[in-house]
Amino acid sequence: MDEDAGKYEAEPGLARIVHATYLSSMKCKTSITLSEVVLEALDRMAPEGASRSETIERLLRSAIALEARKAKDLKDLEVINENAESLNEEAEDVLTYQVEP
Repeated sequence: MDEDAGKYEAEPGLARIVHATYLSSMKCKTSITLSEVVLEALDRMAPEGASRSETIERLLRSAIALEARKAKDLKDLEVINENAESLNEEAEDVLTYQVEP
């Protein structure tokens, strides 16, 4: 039995970090075709010494995180909109208790 397994079970957050680190270190070779304009922009954006692959991965991770955040925000907005009427009624009720100077 892996002696680290118990440590990860005791700290589920640590297990997620270890799993994410493991997954992020796994690489798959792929091929894509990009226009010259995009490649030129990519080369300008790349930090000094970074490869195109590193730069593309960094940009894709940012885009993926942004899309995930947008999806979460959209779900949150749907929940708010579904409950808007009752939330507004509650706010109006609270305002009736407010003391006017």
